[in-house]
Amino acid sequence: VAKDLALELPVLRAGGVRVMLEGKGQYFALDIKTGHLYVNERIDREQLCGRKADCVIKSEILLKGQM
Repeated sequence: VAKDLALELPVLRAGGVRVMLEGKGQYFALDIKTGHLYVNERIDREQLCGRKADCVIKSEILLKGQM
């Protein structure tokens, strides 16, 4: 994430960074030491989307005061 947004790691460490998801669960987390986004918990597609053909998890990364 840091590389994609062209942010230096100290900026991630100093700023308020949050990964926001629509709905229940906190499936992803951001490692502020490396800038990597990782899966925080198991994602069960059937539980999340049922029988829908498309399954999308909408998320946003919020950076406080840097953008």
